[in-house]
Amino acid sequence: MTAAALPARPDAALFDAVLFDMDGTLVDSTPSVVRCWLRLAEENGITPEALQAAAGHGRPARDIVADLFEPPAREAALVRITHLEVTDLEGVVALPGAADALLASGDRGAIVTSCTAPLATARQQAAGIPVPAVVVTADDVVRGKPDPEPFLTAARILGVDPSRCLVVEDAPAGLAAGRAAGMTTLAVTTTHTAEELDADHVVGDLSGVRLDPSGDGVRLHLV
Repeated sequence: MTAAALPARPDAALFDAVLFDMDGTLVDSTPSVVRCWLRLAEENGITPEALQAAAGHGRPARDIVADLFEPPAREAALVRITHLEVTDLEGVVALPGAADALLASGDRGAIVTSCTAPLATARQQAAGIPVPAVVVTADDVVRGKPDPEPFLTAARILGVDPSRCLVVEDAPAGLAAGRAAGMTTLAVTTTHTAEELDADHVVGDLSGVRLDPSGDGVRLHLV
């Protein structure tokens, strides 16, 4: 962990864009995720230990499925887990501070998620969070987190320099992707401990920050 305190002056942390991970950062979907993946594993004779080894938080489902299934079974497994997750939304709720952070980011904000587009839409609607104009999903990239492609794609769509972006993440894979993209990282400890998260700044959740929009960008303050 490389957490650092932000200076108090109002111009200390100004960004051209804020790129939010979704699950574990804006939305708590953990109960649904656990239920669905355990069901898929049970249906296919996969042990919980094997599932745990493959299912790193923040990785796209297609990458987890590729680790668990041989090629002939992968497509069917991906269709199945997508169906399970889209239809099981019980307990999917917004995390503290998520709605305010998205609203404050305005047209300088984006969601960058490892979900497919249908699953991202389903969870956004279930949690009732504001949805920015730019949402990058697993369907929009070839390589998912921890590769930087998802965050670089969002920066390109927004028309901003990656070095002027703030990545907000809860998972090591997502933080690694943000660092590889050359972006500043802010971690929330909603799914991992602070000691597990290598980020420029670490807070408990998004209620621990204030984002102030201005003509020059979005200013970040720890509260």
